[in-house]
Amino acid sequence: MLCRLVAFDTTSHLSNLALIDFVADHLAGHEVGATRIENDDATKASLLAVIGPRVAGGIVLSGHTDVVPVAGQDWISDPFTLTEAEGRLHGRGAADMKGFLATALALVPEFLDADLKVPIILAFSYDEEVGCLGADALIRRLVADVPAPHAAVVGEPSSMAVAAAHRGIDNFVTTVKGRPGHASATHKGVSAVAYAAECVAFLNRLETELRAVTASDDFDPPFTTINAGRIAGGSATNVIAPECRIDWECRTVPGVTADVVAGRLNAFVTEQLLPRMQDIAPEADVTTTAVVSVPGFSAPPDSRATALALSLTGQNHPTTVPFGSEAGMFENAGIPTVICGPGSPDQAHRANEYVTAADLEACAAFMRGLARWAAARDTSADRD
Repeated sequence: MLCRLVAFDTTSHLSNLALIDFVADHLAGHEVGATRIENDDATKASLLAVIGPRVAGGIVLSGHTDVVPVAGQDWISDPFTLTEAEGRLHGRGAADMKGFLATALALVPEFLDADLKVPIILAFSYDEEVGCLGADALIRRLVADVPAPHAAVVGEPSSMAVAAAHRGIDNFVTTVKGRPGHASATHKGVSAVAYAAECVAFLNRLETELRAVTASDDFDPPFTTINAGRIAGGSATNVIAPECRIDWECRTVPGVTADVVAGRLNAFVTEQLLPRMQDIAPEADVTTTAVVSVPGFSAPPDSRATALALSLTGQNHPTTVPFGSEAGMFENAGIPTVICGPGSPDQAHRANEYVTAADLEACAAFMRGLARWAAARDTSADRD
């Protein structure tokens, strides 16, 4: 199953419909219906399927179908052909996170034979890698169409460790508009590149300041990070740059919000940059726009999702993961959520990405445990 899923190139800028068609056909072969939730232009879709009775108290298995690009990476094999070497299964998405999806799909016959008292619900989304863009509509559809689940498991690669928190992620675009002119007369123009550089320097200083606001040591790192990932502006060395764009993100720990980070940048711009810029060019401006927001995830200490996952894996305490996911969106929708999936987070987004056969077996054992739990469930507890 993993071989089949890896073979679909579902890089986020491409359609995932071929994979969704395959999954829907696989489920239909086992007489399980699936609902598609398409994006606005019908080029991508999420999938929702209920295995077992449509009653409250089920378990959601959530994962994303898209993968990150392979361009510029030094792969030793075709990234879209699963390749085995020394117990490692190499391929784009093997860890992040088609290994989890493949395990769930391979176990569909076992789920059907388990005499489930509450359902196992498959929720596969698109465009997680570019901001969890498909998860919102998928979760809204799930809440509207499916009786309230007991818990959701997001199968992001955690080496099958139970994780109950991650930082929030917010992406911004800051656009600096100056005044062009000849480079021989810089006093008559306003270089958007120069002032954008001041914005980046401020964000770097702000990250250093925010390191003092720490969360639990389980977070790695336990502080808010800010990264200016891309900057573009200007046309030639002898032209004062009229415009410059900065693409940046912040990953916030509890106690810090993205609004605070963006607000601090806006205050710096208003108080220190714009007066100097507009003294020369009244039309000069700096604007910051929020692009993507993925909420942080922090399950409460008494989370029933965490408790169930810990009991099935034999672990004593939950940890955290360094990446973002749709877990916070499920939690915010009132569905207790936990993260637990095969593959190391260190393998995500890298060349020669792999998942171990042992991790897939551990994931299968975990899902079989969920099925046993769902088969033994007293549904009166969920009605109460």
